[in-house]
Amino acid sequence: MRIAVLDDYQGVAAGFADWASLDAEVAFFSEHLGHDDDAVVAALEDFDVVVAMRERTPLRAERLERLPKLRLIVSTGRRNASIDLKAAAARGITVCCTGYVPAPAAELTWALIHAATRRLDVELGAIRSGGWQTTVGRGLEGRRLSVLGLGNLGSRVARVGLAFGMDVVAWSQNLTDEHAAEVGVRRVEKDELFRTADILTIHLVLSKRSRGLVGRDELALMRPDSILVNTSRGPIVDETALLDALAHDRLGLAALDVFDVEPLPADHPLRREPRAILTPHIGYVTQEQYEIFYKDAVEDIAAFAAGSPIRIMELA
Repeated sequence: MRIAVLDDYQGVAAGFADWASLDAEVAFFSEHLGHDDDAVVAALEDFDVVVAMRERTPLRAERLERLPKLRLIVSTGRRNASIDLKAAAARGITVCCTGYVPAPAAELTWALIHAATRRLDVELGAIRSGGWQTTVGRGLEGRRLSVLGLGNLGSRVARVGLAFGMDVVAWSQNLTDEHAAEVGVRRVEKDELFRTADILTIHLVLSKRSRGLVGRDELALMRPDSILVNTSRGPIVDETALLDALAHDRLGLAALDVFDVEPLPADHPLRREPRAILTPHIGYVTQEQYEIFYKDAVEDIAAFAAGSPIRIMELA
């Protein structure tokens, strides 16, 4: 059995699980295979198993059709919109998942909020270059935190906002007044969510309904000193509209961990935007999370090899 472990950016996957217990040939890919179908297929065509790190390398129908040896995909996390489950099933490819903990993404959301309100990006650079104070930060108490999506992650972020003494409101397409009250926040209409936000933080799953949900019209509702934080998925925000709002002083700051194209191209304009604070999609990247991902991946592969697959990712 040949196993490909994809997108091991930090070169650490080998140390988080007992891969030797599988008695198989395991190849760890630290470099992203890219966005070209031919390159991805050429790299993976001789493998029986692919371990996909979240959605870093999509496995769409057109790729799966060209991987005749592939029999098992293990996706880290419980869902993966970049794997075509129907196409996999049609080709007899089993798709399994792993455990996942939501706390790291919520924690990074607050790291980005603090970085934006205190301009840590600027001040860290200033002190390393021999300078001193250059900006005046903003406090959180009494400010309005607008939460777009009050599911598991959004609720965690909202409760921290309440602990800071913030005025926390929320909206999503299916949010009810009752659920908002259970979290301790107030449901508002969509326009008010954007129009009154000091900080707007996004916590939605990427879907047909959420793709481009934060577009030109929504950004136009926000104040010129508002902060937008996105640790969910890049395409929820219209990237072109966001760049335009930042360039023309219609939005104060954007703190982003996710992007339309990942890894973010070296020449992408967001890298040069002074009002953008960027992290390289590290919301879920912690030692605790990786231990769950890779140990579960080894368990999934062993169970599949024994003829009794576990944690099978079912079609919705």
